[in-house]
Amino acid sequence: MKTGTMSRSRGIATGLTYFFLIAGALLMIFPFLWMILTSLKSLSESVQIPPTIFPAKIVWSNFKDALTSLPFVNLYINTIIMVLVRVICAIVFSSMAGYAFAKLHFKGKNVLFTLVLVQMMMPSQIFVIPQYQMLAKVGLTESIFALIFPGLVSAFGTFFLRQAYMGIPNEIGEAAYLDGCNQWQTFTKVMLPLTGTSVAALTIFTAVFAYADLMWPLVVNTDINLMTLSSGLATLKGQFMTNYPVLMAGSLFAMIPMLILYLIFQRQFIEGIALTGGK
Repeated sequence: MKTGTMSRSRGIATGLTYFFLIAGALLMIFPFLWMILTSLKSLSESVQIPPTIFPAKIVWSNFKDALTSLPFVNLYINTIIMVLVRVICAIVFSSMAGYAFAKLHFKGKNVLFTLVLVQMMMPSQIFVIPQYQMLAKVGLTESIFALIFPGLVSAFGTFFLRQAYMGIPNEIGEAAYLDGCNQWQTFTKVMLPLTGTSVAALTIFTAVFAYADLMWPLVVNTDINLMTLSSGLATLKGQFMTNYPVLMAGSLFAMIPMLILYLIFQRQFIEGIALTGGK
């Protein structure tokens, strides 16, 4: 009797767990489904009240209009350059800074790391004006470098990789020193390879943050040919009327690189979250 009751309780608990997981998954997927369905509607149907879920007639011309409304080739190139350089800078500088904060001993280390944490906790919007003034004074607005500038260093990346290095036993570095490695060799040949999963996760984090950056590219570059995908799509939003099907079609084109990146690195992404979060 007790065994049957326990089995029934486990079955109910399992069923409720699956129910909430499926409901949560549908809630997360719904905006993407709505974007796809809206991109296939006519303009009048997309603003219809009450709204319709499925298009009465599929309008494929929305995708053609999106491609002709924006210079997607330039937007893709600008976005790829920005994301690639920001990722490289984040990996290089955050790896060195994270290792220094985790394994080295020097005066003012705690104070400097506190400043890193403070900068990480502040909203990025408060840095827009100072960063823009810095670029304007040297004449570097309206350029590709202007898109890269805020991502040259990463407080989040420094903290993220510091946590990864903190999880590596100090005995490994001491053993490398006894084998004749200097500090730089210990870092590059011993410690850095052990953080490969966290570096892969940081790569994805940085790429996603850079790819989704909207405010800075809109502020620093007004030329549509120097914008990124996110800021370029923002120009499709009109003052009085927005062609939502064309905007959603453009958004589908814009999300393709990130979707490919996640499909390639999803295992490293999940492992990096699990390992760093667990520490």
